[in-house]
Amino acid sequence: MDRVELPLRAIPSTVRNRLERVRKTSAALATLSLALVALTGCTAAPAFGGAACDRAAATSEIDDIATITGEVGNKPDVELFTPVGAEKSSFSDVVVGTGPALTSPTQSTVLEFALYSGKTGEPVAGTAFDEEKAQLVSIDYWSQRVPAFGEALECATEGSRVLSVISAEDFGAQNLASFELEEDEPVVAVFDVVKVFPSKADGAPQYNDAAGMPTVVRAADGRPGIIVPDSAAPKDLVVQTLIKGDGEKVADDDTVLVNYTGVTWADKTVFDSSWDRGAAAFDLTALIPGMTQGLTGQTVGSQVLIVVPPELGYGEAGSGAVPANSTLVFVVDILGIDPPAAPAQ
Repeated sequence: MDRVELPLRAIPSTVRNRLERVRKTSAALATLSLALVALTGCTAAPAFGGAACDRAAATSEIDDIATITGEVGNKPDVELFTPVGAEKSSFSDVVVGTGPALTSPTQSTVLEFALYSGKTGEPVAGTAFDEEKAQLVSIDYWSQRVPAFGEALECATEGSRVLSVISAEDFGAQNLASFELEEDEPVVAVFDVVKVFPSKADGAPQYNDAAGMPTVVRAADGRPGIIVPDSAAPKDLVVQTLIKGDGEKVADDDTVLVNYTGVTWADKTVFDSSWDRGAAAFDLTALIPGMTQGLTGQTVGSQVLIVVPPELGYGEAGSGAVPANSTLVFVVDILGIDPPAAPAQ
């Protein structure tokens, strides 16, 4: 999900993450920070939600601690009936959205939230509830900072508003101190799940009859395994649509949100993959030519196989783990166009 600097420099000239749009909600909020796995086959991700996700069974009846009004995505009016007791953390869905669910810890989402003191009901911190300042996050991003945040968001659907009470112990002594809260003070959070991006291509499988091309197999979570044949690599750019989405068409100057895996043809080894980090944002004007050409004209929801000859890739110079004169094989799932900026790591 997150727009991160690719550790193996598979695509070193990506979007630069449009850092000028990244906004920290407050100096205190920044303290919620905590200090590539090589994919050689079709390895399953950790279990999370999915078909077995039963959110209703995990929610608690805590709606009566607050009166919350306003539309999802707009800053809520919150009146807390304080003090709020919280020996353990809990959550409840104030509004249940009808959109897609957050079923993967690294799935990209636009999330707005407000934090309140459980003792006084006073606001503590939060996002701007402003579409122009929205940021991409993931459940994993917030789970690393406050695990109870992740528990409250797991399996939540787009369009939902979630009320959560976080015990002082779960919020953590360091976080309490940074917000100038007492050591036994619980925190109340209101989360709005504004937008949920898919974690994998969700279109229709396509037939491709191209002898000598790589074969793609997929795990249940969608991550691809790429089987490169022993035959010689093609000399020209090859683009195959493996899954055809019905979303918006990609233009050659768009920024796209993608999950991808890259393999060298000669070594048949993965040199980079976003699947364990979360989706990445690519500015098509800043990619190697083969990737730009291969993605232009494709549609959101598609999975694309792109075989890039050296002259449209990294050529004689190579790049990081990519040797000189390498033919590259990419499998790219197109998840969205012009996503918001990701938060600072």
